[in-house]
Amino acid sequence: MPPNTTASSGQKPGKSGRKKGRKARLFLIVLVLAIIGGVAFGAYWSISTVRASFPQTKGSLTLDGLSGPVDVQRDGNGIPQIYAASDADLFMAQGYVQAQDRFYEMDVRRHMTSGRLSEMFGKGQVKDDEFLRTLGWDRVAKKEYDTKLSASTKKYLQAYAKGVNAYLKGKDAEDISLEYAALGFTNDYTPKEWTPVDSVAWLKAMAWDLRGNMQEEIDRSLMTSRLGPKQIADLYPEYPYSRNKAIVQEGEYDTVTKSYVQGSSSTASSTGTAGTGLTGNATASGADLQSQLSGLYDVLDDVPTAVGVNGNGIGSNSWVVAGSHTITNKPLLANDPHLSASLPSVWYQMGLHCRGISSKCQYDVSGYTFAGMPGVVIGHNQDIAWGMTNSGVDVTDLYLEKLTGNGYQYDGKVLPFRTREETIKVAGGDSKTIVVRETNNGPLLSDRNDELVKVGKKATVDTAAPDRGDGYGISLRWTALDPGNSMDAVFEMDKASDWSEFRKASASFDVPSQNLIYADTKDNIGYQLPGKIPTRGEGDGSLPSPGWDSKYQWTGYIKQAELPYEYNPKRGYIVTANQAVVDKDKYPYTLTADWGYGARSQRITDLIQSKIDGGGKISTDDMRQMQLDNSSEIAKLLVPKLLKIDVKDKNVREAQKLLEGWDYTQDADSAAAAYFNATWRNILKLAFGNKLPKELRVKGQCLYVDPVDTTGPVDDDDAKVRECGQRDADQAQPDGGDRWFEVVRKIVDDEKNDWWTAPKTRLDKPADTRDELFARALKDARWELTAKLGKDIDTWSWGRLHRLFLKNQTLGTEGPRFIKYMLNRGPWKLSGGEATVNATGWNAAGGYGVVWVPSMRMVVNLGDLDKSKWINLSGASGHAYSAHYTDQTDKWAKGELLPWSFSKKAVDKSTSDTLVLKP
Repeated sequence: MPPNTTASSGQKPGKSGRKKGRKARLFLIVLVLAIIGGVAFGAYWSISTVRASFPQTKGSLTLDGLSGPVDVQRDGNGIPQIYAASDADLFMAQGYVQAQDRFYEMDVRRHMTSGRLSEMFGKGQVKDDEFLRTLGWDRVAKKEYDTKLSASTKKYLQAYAKGVNAYLKGKDAEDISLEYAALGFTNDYTPKEWTPVDSVAWLKAMAWDLRGNMQEEIDRSLMTSRLGPKQIADLYPEYPYSRNKAIVQEGEYDTVTKSYVQGSSSTASSTGTAGTGLTGNATASGADLQSQLSGLYDVLDDVPTAVGVNGNGIGSNSWVVAGSHTITNKPLLANDPHLSASLPSVWYQMGLHCRGISSKCQYDVSGYTFAGMPGVVIGHNQDIAWGMTNSGVDVTDLYLEKLTGNGYQYDGKVLPFRTREETIKVAGGDSKTIVVRETNNGPLLSDRNDELVKVGKKATVDTAAPDRGDGYGISLRWTALDPGNSMDAVFEMDKASDWSEFRKASASFDVPSQNLIYADTKDNIGYQLPGKIPTRGEGDGSLPSPGWDSKYQWTGYIKQAELPYEYNPKRGYIVTANQAVVDKDKYPYTLTADWGYGARSQRITDLIQSKIDGGGKISTDDMRQMQLDNSSEIAKLLVPKLLKIDVKDKNVREAQKLLEGWDYTQDADSAAAAYFNATWRNILKLAFGNKLPKELRVKGQCLYVDPVDTTGPVDDDDAKVRECGQRDADQAQPDGGDRWFEVVRKIVDDEKNDWWTAPKTRLDKPADTRDELFARALKDARWELTAKLGKDIDTWSWGRLHRLFLKNQTLGTEGPRFIKYMLNRGPWKLSGGEATVNATGWNAAGGYGVVWVPSMRMVVNLGDLDKSKWINLSGASGHAYSAHYTDQTDKWAKGELLPWSFSKKAVDKSTSDTLVLKP
């Protein structure tokens, strides 16, 4: 039975020293700005500094290194289309143009990937840098560049870097960006030249935030201090294969040819990848593993977010419909990756066009890329289109390591660490040198946090395990820490002309593993799972494994021919939205234990199928409307039950009536959506959240709970202990995503399930059944919204709770108001919600604010590429006072899409500014 808890208020713990350091530094910046603001010099500073960094978009410029002239045509939203006569000129111009718009963002990114943030922002970033140096992203990127990448890819990376450096040449920092001017008051930082490795390293940051189930691995371990194995299993239910369809439905693994074959009738056999993580040679007790993994979480949570919310809750939608079901008789392809909201958006829209396709100039491609990286990551060329969603496959494992002197134990022997020294330079302070130690499983993350060194001093281990000594360390095995050639894949996909070439390109896409969808102008559609995906001996990667036992090592990687794919399926469409890739009984390898649970993917499937069943044809606008679907799957399940609750309080009854006749659509102006989501949040808190360990609960939320080492409920309130949550609001549990949909679905008809219990409080009787807990949640939601939105329910709306703030990811995230005012924008009142197709995600444990979003939306029309549509979260520019800083956000929030010109004729028609780059 879940442990008893009693609610208590509590003060929020103080900020860490790291955050205090940041605030102090930012305060100095603001103080100087405040002194110079409001006087004539302040006005001069504003004009000369703010506008001086805006890019030149008309006329001509001379760029040393070009072999011929390059045209940069920008439309009314500042989106560039580049025209050149050679590949080298094309990518050099791309580097120049991206630097014009986004160099500060590029510079921050490369400092993050190389663990050099302290050089820009001072001592407050040293801990981050220590951890990033331990991971060694830039070292791996350099190995990739030196040993793995093709000659042509290196040529393009060099050309891109040459373009960036041509932009930097002769410019002072304040001429590049407003942020540099602000930094200049406390730091004499000067941007350095760009290198090809800087571009490659960004793929490591992307892989980090899309790394799979590492967070679930930590959370499951932390739960052991308060929950038993069955209770933890309740909170991680099996994927509902029978209800929510897997991505690949028309293929099977052929055990004879050892390949994945579409239409094969053979049956997959189970191979040696199953296990239960931390079993066999070591079993750490809950309290000790809790301490260990909690320390690891603190380290991981401090790592700057690259493209997602530190790996939590990240999703995406993509789907493709064959011409047999579209009004154009050619495929339509949609994609909207769900990532954390950032300003500027993580994506950069552009087109790269050769004036004529030849061996000298091979590209005619348009779409989304990252500032700092050449090529196009998602988009289309003249023949094919493609999109991506996170596959969620498990490519990371944590290992307990038995440390002995200058080495670690492995199969009864002591092996020496691989070590290296890293010197971290600190703006305005002394440099710091650290030693990074690695085992054969990877870097020791425990060296970066004092808590992790105290590992397992009281751990329960069997006689075959090493003596506990001073405890165990933690190392990380991760595919992205091995050199690969994902950068090759970007350029290969950009010029692929058919399915065969696209699949060949995807074979190079090592990390991060993504679901790739495909369509072409010849009416073919397809799906491919790429990536470097490990196979395991013992253990399944769901919990930390004993690093001292070779039986738990990775045994290899799944071969490309064995990875699931689908090509022109009979149903005529493919949907990927982070659900299971393939039915588990049709595939021999364990890809992960932690799929998304398919709420979004099945809703998209149902929308497509209902259109087909009704005899209709799907249009580009139909695809757009599907992207905006706000329907709540959990509301469909719970609202009929909530309406049956006999509510005595007239004020709560008034709110309950909002749910009568509600269509479960979470529009921004919906009062019913506001009240239901508040009720859902309180159901989760009462049934699950208050029973989780403090390491998973929201920072500052305190409870009186039974001591950890008690075996049953403690009736004496005086014997309970006060515990306060320790996790940031947007990372806490239960987050309310579709895993929690499935948890509740499993027990909702078991009205006396132990999870439906909640202890008494000063104002409430204990809840012993589902309906008693639901009644309490309805009441708590009523008074929570009264406090937030007012007593008059006629004024309530989901958008008033569910707001998006766009924050500059460095100086705009913390600190005084003046800097935030200059760099940040918002709020926007949004429709949508958690695990909804229009996935404006929020964390139910922490509140209603928008945590992640569809970071862009696109619909590609393979019948007429000029009729494709796209939108970005913010705008083309990273300059805070540019007209294109957030000029797409209002349209994005309304669900609108912009025209996407591709042909030269269409681009010319939409061009507002033309800049000619001359040799």
